[in-house]
Amino acid sequence: MATRAQSRPLSQAGSAGVAVLATGGVASGPGPGRPGALQDETLGVATVPSQWRAVQGIRGETKSCQTASIATANASAQGRSHVDAQVQTEAPVPVSVQPLSRYDMPRLAAFLRRVEAMVIRELNKNWQSHAFDGFEVNWTEQQQMVSCLYTLGYPPAQAQGLHVTGISWNSTGSVVACAYGRLDHGDWSTLKSFVCAWNLDRRGLSPRQPSAVVEVPSAVLCLAFHPTQPSHVAGGLYSGEVLVWDLSRPEDPLLWRTGLTDDTHTDPVSQVVWLPEPGHSHRFQVLSVATDGKVLLWRGVGAGQLRLTEGFALVMQQLPRSTKLKKHSRGETEVGATAVAFSSFDPRLFILGTEGGFPLKCSLAAGEAALTRMPSSVPLRAPAQFTFSPHGGPVYSVSCSPFHRNLFLSAGTDGHVHLYSMLQAPPLTSLQLSLKYLFAVRWSPVRPLVFAAASGEGDVLLFDLQKSSQKPTVLIKQTQDESPVYCLEFNSQQTQLLAAGDAQGTVKVWQLSTEFVEQGPREAEDLDRLAAEVAT
Repeated sequence: MATRAQSRPLSQAGSAGVAVLATGGVASGPGPGRPGALQDETLGVATVPSQWRAVQGIRGETKSCQTASIATANASAQGRSHVDAQVQTEAPVPVSVQPLSRYDMPRLAAFLRRVEAMVIRELNKNWQSHAFDGFEVNWTEQQQMVSCLYTLGYPPAQAQGLHVTGISWNSTGSVVACAYGRLDHGDWSTLKSFVCAWNLDRRGLSPRQPSAVVEVPSAVLCLAFHPTQPSHVAGGLYSGEVLVWDLSRPEDPLLWRTGLTDDTHTDPVSQVVWLPEPGHSHRFQVLSVATDGKVLLWRGVGAGQLRLTEGFALVMQQLPRSTKLKKHSRGETEVGATAVAFSSFDPRLFILGTEGGFPLKCSLAAGEAALTRMPSSVPLRAPAQFTFSPHGGPVYSVSCSPFHRNLFLSAGTDGHVHLYSMLQAPPLTSLQLSLKYLFAVRWSPVRPLVFAAASGEGDVLLFDLQKSSQKPTVLIKQTQDESPVYCLEFNSQQTQLLAAGDAQGTVKVWQLSTEFVEQGPREAEDLDRLAAEVAT
């Protein structure tokens, strides 16, 4: 908006006008030639369009301002990094690549057509051949055939000079138990002894501290775990008693005992075996044999007693005369039993080793009364059915084949192992394995042609008849001072394990390579062929 004013010359009256303005218009009234007082006046609005804004609008631009261009990128990070490296003693030699040669395809095709019939003929011959049966390519490094996993012992027993006289694996294959006693000359009937067990699956196993220890008032000469109860174990004593313990009850482990009655053995017990009761496969009895000539069957009853249920007696006059027998040195009629093994095919059939050196084939079904005056609460029967050719001394161990009904092994003081067939008296073969005694022999539970023996020279010998029928496949030094190895047992559950006990009071658990635990092709057929050769 603009106002238009008329310009006039200033005069002295102008000063008065200023004074009037200063005083609010009270100085003097109007007069000629003098303007009156100022008054408010409202004039019309005058609009003047802005040319500058119009010009700027035509030339206007949109502007933006920033410090710099923003650059973005995606990135990820992790803590693990992979690096490949190799170390070798010599620098790698670069491999030179030979250029591919050019083949004469027509000549190659003609050659293949010419030899095709001959190649097919040879392939058919190879397919029908058995020359490479059982051959397996082994791309891995050959491992040691036998290694020692554990060396177990009980220092209080070893301090008394006790031997490991018996050994057994429980039904799970995780616990090994041993009996401590003495097998050399002397009266050890009053010597305190022990039964010890180690659980090999227990974390923090201590080889010198057994998982279970049972003190026994007499030397223990043999041991056998129950077939289905992992903690129940039977033992035979030097005093003639048979006892059964429950190793899961450390405060009161004794379950049953025979006691000292007329039924008890009068000589040291050589071996104990668990047998299923007839008609009750889940209930078991204990069979014991001793050098008094008696074979006794015991059943556990209340009040911690083992009661005699059946009995047998070996009498010289009742033995089958299939071979010349040695007269007993004391002139007595009873024949001492030193070892027993039951057939895997006939639960009534068993083999007895004797002090006279001859094995006997016997039967629990025998009905003939024994010609003996030995006292007994049950009638004693004569079990012997067949007599085999003898060793040169007492038989200490027998073992029936788990894979053939007619084959069994025996070992004795003459240092020989005999392989017999139940169909004839002479052995198939006789192997001299030691210049001293052989105390134990056992068939492998998984390899039909493998067995192990324990020698009086401190060795454990492993035989594989598929490789050699004359010399052991592996000879293991159990004792460095050549003290005897008295007992050994394969583990039927963990089949790579073999335990052996010795005169130093030590149990060693040996791990076998797969060569001894994996059955080869045609192995059972080879065993059948061996048995057939015996029978001819």
